Amino acid sequence: MFDAGALVALDRNDPTMWRVVKAAAIRGTTVFAPSTVVAQVWRGLARQARLATALQGIEVSPFDPMAKAAGELCGTSRTSDVIDGSVALTALKKRAKQIYTSDVGDINHLLDTLQVKDVLVVHC
Repeated sequence: MFDAGALVALDRNDPTMWRVVKAAAIRGTTVFAPSTVVAQVWRGLARQARLATALQGIEVSPFDPMAKAAGELCGTSRTSDVIDGSVALTALKKRAKQIYTSDVGDINHLLDTLQVKDVLVVHC
């Protein structure tokens, strides 16, 4: 599972994140990103060619079915970032084992609220 920080790292050609993408492809592991995360970072500019390449191998999960749940999660967790909420909910739904994020504290808090214990949250 990738959040905006992971996609930004790919766009900036971060070698560690590219190794994560390549390792997932070799293992046949699906990498997910909520559509809200893609919307947060995608600008459709030519300079985002690396991000466009990365997105070809990432399954983008639609947000609309989770809109109310993300809002409710933010209310329950006393947070306000629905994008982070969508990341946590998508991770739960897709049974993600890892989340790559620049917001480790926020994501961990949301996962705790959802009582999700078996997801490794990795800073990128």
